[in-house]
Amino acid sequence: MAATRKVPLRKCVVTQEMKPKKELIRIVRNKEGEVFVDETGKKNGRGAYLTRSIDVVETAKKSGILNRHLNAEVDSSVYEQLKTVIEGKKIE
Repeated sequence: MAATRKVPLRKCVVTQEMKPKKELIRIVRNKEGEVFVDETGKKNGRGAYLTRSIDVVETAKKSGILNRHLNAEVDSSVYEQLKTVIEGKKIE
């Protein structure tokens, strides 16, 4: 019997839904206090996950939920990056 690999689940900080990690985007605050989008999902630092949806990003921006989760001031450029990732474009 082949063992089926367990799919890692993470919770979206906005919708509070548990989803497979691959369906979410990770935002990280590192030791230096920089906040950025982590497309690999493997960078060191405090991470928060968001559902891949423009609406969810807008909600996160309005509510300031990422600021609370990451204990840092999240710059508006991070939200712009999130939108480009969702739209399927790569970050330069």
